[in-house]
Amino acid sequence: MAGSIPFYQKHHRHYDRGYRSSEAESRMRHYQSSSTYSAGTSLSATSRGLKVSSHSGLEEKRLSPLPKRSKPSYLAVDKENQIIGYVVPIFRGSQEFVTGLSDTEEARARDTAAYMARRDLFTSGLEMERSEVISRKEAMRESAERISLNKRIHEHEEHFKRMNEDSLMHAPEFVIKPRSHTVWEKQCVRLHCTVSGWPDPRVIWYKNNVAIDPLASPGKFKLESRYNVHTMEINKCDFDDTAQYRVSAMNSQGEQSAFASVVVKRFKGEIDETLPRPRLGPVSEYGITFQIHIVDTFGVSFGREGETMSLGCTVIIYPALHRYQPEIQWYRDDVLLSPSKWTHTHWSGDRATLTLTHLNKEDEGLYTLRVATKSGYETYSAYVFVKDADAEVEGAPGAPLDVYCLDANKDYIIVAWKQPAVEGGNSILGYFVDRCEVGTTHWIQCNDTPVKFARFPVTGLVEGRSYTFRVRAVNKSGISRPSRVSEPVAAMDPADRARMRGTSAPWTGQIIVTEEEPAEGVVPGKPSELQVTEATKNYVVLSWKPPGEKGLEGVMYYVEKCVSDTDNWQRVNTEIPVKSPRFALFDLAEGKSYRFRVRCCNSAGVGEPSEPTEAITVGDKLDIPSAPGKVVPTRNTDTSVVVSWEASTDAKDLVGYYIEASIVGSDVWEPCNNKPVKGTRFICHGLITGEQYVFRVRAVNAAGLSQFSPISEPVEVKAAIASPAPPYGITILECVRDAMVLSWKQPTFIGGADITGYFVDYREVVDGVPGKWHEANVKAVSERAYRVSELRENRKYQFQVRAANMAGVGIPSRPSDTFLCEEWTIAVPGPPHDLQVSEVRSDSLLLLWKPPVYQGRDPVNGFYVDIKEGEAPEEAWRGVNTKATEKTYLKVKNLKEGETYVLRVRAQNKAGVGKTSDVTEPVLALTKPGTKEIHVEVDDDGVISLNFECSDITPDSKFVWSKNYEEITDTSRLTIETKGTKSQTVFKSPGEEDIGVYSCLVTHTDGASSSYTLSEEELKRLLEVSHEHKYPIIPLKSDLAVELQEKGKVRFWLQAEKMSANGKVDYVFNDNVLSQGEKYKMNFDKNTGVIEMLMESLTPADEGTYTFQLNDGKATNQSSLVLIGDVFKQLQKESEFQRKEWFRKQGPHFIEGLSWEVTPDCCVILKCKVGNMKKETSALWHKDGHQIKADEHLGFTEGVLKLEIAQISRKDAGVYEVVLKDERGKDTSTLNLTDQGFKDLMNEVFSFIANSSTPLKITSTDEGIRLYTFVSFYNDLLQVTWHYKDSAISFSDRIKSGVVGEQLWLQITEPTEKDMGKYAIEFNDGKGGLRRTVELSGQAFDDAFAEFQRLKAAAIAERNRARVAGGLPDVVTIQEGKALNLTCNISGNPVPEVTWLKNDREITSDEHCILKFESGKFASFTITGVNTSDSGKYSILVKNKFGTESGDFTVSVFIPEEAGGKRK
Repeated sequence: MAGSIPFYQKHHRHYDRGYRSSEAESRMRHYQSSSTYSAGTSLSATSRGLKVSSHSGLEEKRLSPLPKRSKPSYLAVDKENQIIGYVVPIFRGSQEFVTGLSDTEEARARDTAAYMARRDLFTSGLEMERSEVISRKEAMRESAERISLNKRIHEHEEHFKRMNEDSLMHAPEFVIKPRSHTVWEKQCVRLHCTVSGWPDPRVIWYKNNVAIDPLASPGKFKLESRYNVHTMEINKCDFDDTAQYRVSAMNSQGEQSAFASVVVKRFKGEIDETLPRPRLGPVSEYGITFQIHIVDTFGVSFGREGETMSLGCTVIIYPALHRYQPEIQWYRDDVLLSPSKWTHTHWSGDRATLTLTHLNKEDEGLYTLRVATKSGYETYSAYVFVKDADAEVEGAPGAPLDVYCLDANKDYIIVAWKQPAVEGGNSILGYFVDRCEVGTTHWIQCNDTPVKFARFPVTGLVEGRSYTFRVRAVNKSGISRPSRVSEPVAAMDPADRARMRGTSAPWTGQIIVTEEEPAEGVVPGKPSELQVTEATKNYVVLSWKPPGEKGLEGVMYYVEKCVSDTDNWQRVNTEIPVKSPRFALFDLAEGKSYRFRVRCCNSAGVGEPSEPTEAITVGDKLDIPSAPGKVVPTRNTDTSVVVSWEASTDAKDLVGYYIEASIVGSDVWEPCNNKPVKGTRFICHGLITGEQYVFRVRAVNAAGLSQFSPISEPVEVKAAIASPAPPYGITILECVRDAMVLSWKQPTFIGGADITGYFVDYREVVDGVPGKWHEANVKAVSERAYRVSELRENRKYQFQVRAANMAGVGIPSRPSDTFLCEEWTIAVPGPPHDLQVSEVRSDSLLLLWKPPVYQGRDPVNGFYVDIKEGEAPEEAWRGVNTKATEKTYLKVKNLKEGETYVLRVRAQNKAGVGKTSDVTEPVLALTKPGTKEIHVEVDDDGVISLNFECSDITPDSKFVWSKNYEEITDTSRLTIETKGTKSQTVFKSPGEEDIGVYSCLVTHTDGASSSYTLSEEELKRLLEVSHEHKYPIIPLKSDLAVELQEKGKVRFWLQAEKMSANGKVDYVFNDNVLSQGEKYKMNFDKNTGVIEMLMESLTPADEGTYTFQLNDGKATNQSSLVLIGDVFKQLQKESEFQRKEWFRKQGPHFIEGLSWEVTPDCCVILKCKVGNMKKETSALWHKDGHQIKADEHLGFTEGVLKLEIAQISRKDAGVYEVVLKDERGKDTSTLNLTDQGFKDLMNEVFSFIANSSTPLKITSTDEGIRLYTFVSFYNDLLQVTWHYKDSAISFSDRIKSGVVGEQLWLQITEPTEKDMGKYAIEFNDGKGGLRRTVELSGQAFDDAFAEFQRLKAAAIAERNRARVAGGLPDVVTIQEGKALNLTCNISGNPVPEVTWLKNDREITSDEHCILKFESGKFASFTITGVNTSDSGKYSILVKNKFGTESGDFTVSVFIPEEAGGKRK
């Protein structure tokens, strides 16, 4: 009632009637009487051909006056009174607010009229712009005033909320509800509502009861909330947006919802027409006839609670129009499914998918896909079974299902459900009902003790709040899992719920909300039509109609009871009156009879009681149904059975039936359905093929489950036999003047039994009008080809074919094309026919056909097979065989896995290639799971057999063996045995007559077949294996062999693959059986199969043939070894040697004899490896019989004796010997290093030297050009050869070679251009030598020759330059007065010039200092009498054109007295 209060009253502190005083109520009545508003004439005036009328469509004068508080909606109609939209009046309010707002509206209307008048009268753009500016300013001013007013109202309301929060807490109420809209496609829609409530309610928008998430569709929905005004905007509407929208407001005090419809229309040009239902695509259907095909369908499906399941079908619509989408609908048990959190639908453009997000037993049922267009519709159906999830407690029952609200009002909600099919280990004791308030996750159990009745009234609810419910079953083992939660339901009366929801029409769009204003101060009257609607032993439910007269406040009720035959009435609800006209009574004594009555009350008083009910005895009014009658199972498919039964008699409120099945002899019953079925016939799926089953049924209603029906008769699960489907693909194979040969294809469904024959009918077609059908054959024909005779030449005929099996004759095929009966005269053959595909694998298949009936001018001599991908165009046909095959079958290989192919065949004769056959059905190149191949076996008796196994056989399946693809009927050469799923073909006497291709086909399967090619080579191999099995030979891992062991022992041995514990061996020598003794030791290890015979040594008498004969039951074998002649002598010699070696090794001995080794630095090491050494063992080295003294060159480390020869030369040649000796024995090792031995050693040394040589290089000297190389070590015995242009060089005074240290050189004195060329040095090492080369030509020669010239000139200059050869001292000390004479040698060519210097100054010859230069060689310096002035530094400087040189000396003159004084 408060929901109709205008929003502007909400700022009042006490707007709720529950809080008003008498004075306030009087004022509010006066306030409301002055605020009534009806639509003015200004809004009902016609505009643009439209007029406004009331929602009934009648004239206003014929309408009854509206109630005071009603909210009429107005509809816009056209000239023909057809509703096309809405005209909603402005809201009603108090006079002061209406005046303030209506003035603005009137001004806007006047401005609008003035604007239109000015637009018609004036064409000036300036005037129009000016009026638009004025209108915008006033609109902005009006908007600002409204915002300011809303803000003041909000602040005032918040102030009173803070002042008194507790007194104002109340459930949400819609002050203004959203209104419905009808819009054009691509327009935007806004839904507004104003909600009050304290605390502030939370608002959620729903589309078809699914919460709207703006983030899930960005840009589509926009939600806003400001000042308790809530808005949802839908952007660019399309047909998907046509729906019922709900806005829910919820706080701690309760929950309220309001509804509005949005209808999206499409513009169809000039005609305004609304489509009958929303369409998803922009393509028009008109003028097009569509053909619908549903393929790739889903089959019968099985799931378990909690799982996710998807069902899908591919939809093919012809013609295929771009972006055209048909109407896709999904049904469960003929009930249309809508998208929800449990079911999601998807259309991809060619595939429809339904996803069950969380399976529950409620999802079990028959699912139907309906695809509709303007031209019609197609459907496809299949059943979905949902099993119980595993119980949390072993033995606990299954979860209940289909929990729903049976009745709801302010005081209680009756919850109903269905019992589960699975009771667990014990019978169900009862059920617990749980409730959960919407918006929370806390579940509360509603009943303390289990209730057996499948209904329960839940009390203690808060009025106005919404709840969900779930139910759990309980037995002695435990409690089941909870059921799926129910849909939310609000605790309120149905009338209040309808008033809150309102009504809407999807296409005419009217919303009617009415409220009745109660009268003031009137005591309510009597309730009427009091009755008991529900009675069980736990509770009784009463219902009645409210009185016609109500008081000012809401009417409440008191319920009274009394025991029958008494008049002692007791009030049941003494504390809290009942608010709704329904009530549930508990705590009544079972078996007693009661009467009930109801009184109304309000603030004016308590009214008169209603008429009492009849006496009601407390107890269950609904009885458990009786057991169903006879159960009859009938074969259906190889995994299903049709079960029928007689319905329960006198069953009330029957919910349905549960069917259970059991394998005969198991005594284990399993439910066939987990959701009750209402009929008396049900198809039980998921059964095991070939098993015997029995069935039983029981009925269920709210009172419980009935007893089981009698158990049915056993039935075997296999496909029922039915008449076959019609054949198809009728073609003509041959035509003569009065007859035609037809062929056709086998029906796709043969009815579960082999086809016994075919019947052909024909009719004549005259001028396109077909005649009457005539039988062509009275007796059925087994082949798929038949000659129809007695036809008329040049007449046209149609044919039809019917297939027959043991169940009867099927329906005829569609009439064939019209064929003209005229004789064929073409030279080429007719088409092959009866194409069959088998042995399909991922990369190959086998195609069989029958030759054409019409041979042409000449006999058929071959066939060609063509192939193409299934969807490929005709141009894609390509030949499989380039050469015609004479056989009527062909193995097609190199297929692509997963690709679909079609094939055809052409026959040829001498005239050419004839017509193509009919195309085969599409074949998928894929190896099916479980496919097996024919394998060949050879048993222990040597019998050869071909074996094939098929696990998918049916009771009617047969194994058909063929040779060269012709069924084997002659069993003279082989025997066919079949047992269960295996079949075997056994060859009696395999021979060349048996060579061929053997195949096996299993009938009544999905093409199970395989083939095996028995070629000549394979037959030969099998015969060898057969002989081995018939006459077994003990296989040997190794034949008889001989080997020598330690001490020269001789071991004869062989190893068998496998021998049993009973195996025996005979040892034979020259046809004489040997026995164990001193000479022969025999061993036989049966675990490893090793057989051996040991002999200490060999003597000449042991020469001969040794044989080991093996015997193990039926199997035998032998192996021989011949030891005669040189073979025996060599073995005997080796045995003696090994014997001696063993004795030698008992003392110190050589493990490795004396040998030599050359190190990288060209040292030679003589070494030998010794063993069994002791401290007392001596090792003596000898050369040429003379002992080598032990020195640092001898060593013994890690069992190796060594002798090092640092720089080997010819004197080191000789015979070296090492002697090991101690008390245990003596051993000698000798190494001959003479002649060839020494030569080999030196060659190895030379090889090391050669390999160490550096690349040949070029250098220059003052004499000429030198070629040289360096080696790491040089030996005088090394032989080196120099080559010039691959010829050995003859040495002379001008060309010389030599060795300097480790440098080997070749000197070319005074080279000329004739010396240019390739030079090489060759090291001879006795093996092949090593050659180093260098190219002395070109730039290399020029550079070297230039350097030679320079060095030569430098040498000449150095040789001829001026020199002071010697004779001058460094210091001359002379006594004063003495004569000084110094002479030095001078050399140089030409004769140098001589200059003397004193203290770096030139001096000349005079009497005191005489300077002489004689013979150009001798220079003298003479001072006749020296004095102190002659002291100083003297120099002689010699100079010629090649250079200058000087010699220095110092002259020191002393006086004798001074010298004496110094000495003193």
